[in-house]
Amino acid sequence: WKFWLIHWDFWDPAQDLYTAPELPKDIPRIQLRLAGEKRKHNEGRVEVFYEEEWGTVCDDDFTIHAAQVVCRELGYSDAVSWSPSSKYGKGEGRIWFDNVHCTGNEKSLAQCESNGIGVSDCKHTEDVGVVCSDKRIPGFKFVNTLTNNINSLNIQVEDVRIRPILSSYRKRNPVTEGYVEVKDGGKWKQICDDEWTHMNSRVICGMFGFPGDKRYNTRVMFARRRKPTYWDYSINCTGNEAHLSSCKLGHTLAIKANSTCEQGTPVVVSCVPGRAFAPTPMAGYRKAFRQEQPLVRLRGGAVVGEGRVEVLKNGEWGTICDDNWNLVAATVVCYTKLKLHTRYRMKTNAISARMGPVHMNEVKCSGFEKSVTECPFNMDKDSEGCSHEEDAGVRCNVPAMGFQRRLRLSGGRNPFEGRVEVLMERNGSLVWGTVCGEGWGTMEAMVVCRQLGLGFASHAFQETWNWPGAVNADSVVMSGVRCAGTEMSLSHCLHHGEYLSCPKGGGRFAAGVSCSETAPDLVLNPQVVEQTTYLEDRPMFMLECAYEENCLGSTFSSTPANSYRRLLRFSSQIHNNGQSDFRPKASRETWVWHDCHRHYHSMEVFTHYDLLSNNGTKVAEGHKASFCLEDSECDEGIEKRYECANFGEQGITVGCWDTYRHDIDCQWVDISDVKPGDYIFQIVINPNYEVAESDYTNNIVKCRCRYDGHRIWMYNCHIGGSFSAETEDTFPGLINNQVTHR
Repeated sequence: WKFWLIHWDFWDPAQDLYTAPELPKDIPRIQLRLAGEKRKHNEGRVEVFYEEEWGTVCDDDFTIHAAQVVCRELGYSDAVSWSPSSKYGKGEGRIWFDNVHCTGNEKSLAQCESNGIGVSDCKHTEDVGVVCSDKRIPGFKFVNTLTNNINSLNIQVEDVRIRPILSSYRKRNPVTEGYVEVKDGGKWKQICDDEWTHMNSRVICGMFGFPGDKRYNTRVMFARRRKPTYWDYSINCTGNEAHLSSCKLGHTLAIKANSTCEQGTPVVVSCVPGRAFAPTPMAGYRKAFRQEQPLVRLRGGAVVGEGRVEVLKNGEWGTICDDNWNLVAATVVCYTKLKLHTRYRMKTNAISARMGPVHMNEVKCSGFEKSVTECPFNMDKDSEGCSHEEDAGVRCNVPAMGFQRRLRLSGGRNPFEGRVEVLMERNGSLVWGTVCGEGWGTMEAMVVCRQLGLGFASHAFQETWNWPGAVNADSVVMSGVRCAGTEMSLSHCLHHGEYLSCPKGGGRFAAGVSCSETAPDLVLNPQVVEQTTYLEDRPMFMLECAYEENCLGSTFSSTPANSYRRLLRFSSQIHNNGQSDFRPKASRETWVWHDCHRHYHSMEVFTHYDLLSNNGTKVAEGHKASFCLEDSECDEGIEKRYECANFGEQGITVGCWDTYRHDIDCQWVDISDVKPGDYIFQIVINPNYEVAESDYTNNIVKCRCRYDGHRIWMYNCHIGGSFSAETEDTFPGLINNQVTHR
């Protein structure tokens, strides 16, 4: 049997913009992915999954039309280019397609003419790669076409849903209980519970983002009025499958007149949502997705339940190498700690850490562990042979909460931008309106883009005069919005409620956003800070420009002209570990010229430097304007794109870093008035969130610091969030009042 699951969804009367393509039954079902070395998320070697094996595509006769088919099948709007001769490294396994001829209109690469699947005379030195557009197809959903091959019968299941038993429950979000129905031949059919097991329920609930199931109330069965139509087959799941398509089909049931289930009733499941999605009696749903200190976390993902997998070991967070990484291990991650369920694994460097330890390699899970940290792994190869380009990731199923239906972007040139319009209750009815632009910023825009499933915010706009939006939605219905950035819905952010305050009104002064599937991620190298720190007594006459840029302590003006200021100097090496380039918010024509230093500032405040007492009180501070954001150095194989010379474009390319040397102006903290003692040194990049990033938690570096009045020691420097909460609180290193680590 070939058992295909094309798509699954909740009971939802609203239709999505994207509809999964229907392929003729004689077309092989394949799955595509992009892989390889030194690449961004939207480019890479084309790999094909067929007959339980990943393989590649030969570059013979490959054209931009074939690349367009590949990119659209992966959810990108178009193809930019393609590359022959294994540009992204040589693949492994079979070469599934050779001499591919596409018109560009095919729905799947398998529909293009070729030598036949698996027929090739190529070598892996001829593996083809593609570069897809950054833009995603609006509403695109992952289409799972993995197959079960049993005998030769072709069974196609088009859709699966949980349909509430009572119509009054259909408006609830999320739908957690109801009939399990499959769509077969265009008709919805129920499943007989004759051979139904708890493991089957576990898989069904997991498909819809629920980590558990419970016994359902059989009394509601009596409310059933219409006569069920049963599917002809039973299902046999082991319980650790990520999708129904991975389960085996059981016996063909003896259905009388296709309407009755002789020994049972229709299958009903009752699922248990995770804490972040469970309704609470007072507040409806949790305001933000916050966890206690876990052993497993996700980082770098565009939406809740997606990202790079990190585990806590010996008080320090590290990644998992993707060698042998599979859906079973990904399921354990989603089920046990995130209280979700795997949608699919990600084996990609698109959200790699690039820094920090690799804690686990060759993980082998059974699927029933309480944490991925309990899964067996190769303890002798926790990091051997693994770079951060091989960091494992997951994308978990998330319950449909209906948040997207209460928010929209209007007036933009494409679905990723526009004026923000929300559906709010006013005078007993639901009306669309705008959000007051006053105080609107990056964090609020991040929540909007996440709520709409559009990734990260690229810009937040306080005026939207060029996006007219819907005329009947000009009135302001939400003001005073303040978000932490972790909320799943804009309505969960702090706001004024019914008592609006927006002096400028809506219309052109309404809030707007532009979204992007990718974002940069700046990370400061803590070792460079620790290794380059020293003290300098700098004469007053050499500090005039620094004083103009407010880089000195408050007592500078009262210091004698023949004296000096004591400066804590250090170098900063700022890496872009994200998926897109870091660019200043301000356009080049608005950069500010500073005549004293003879350069432009593209960001007036790029970093904060603070010296804190052990109880957190600030005793000295500094800041650095980004007078020159450029690519100082890059990883091997990545070309520099930004250079400040001759008023050039500024930014930091993905995989590159910008170095602010210790000997340039304002690369210091003025500690002239600081007394000897033990302190905490803290650096914060992009402190005002002017530029959107995929992860702000790693924008902070903290160090222990000891100053004896003549010398300074910097030790235990680390990225914020890289250690456990307990380790962050204690800052180990001081024993018996002596420095134990340098």
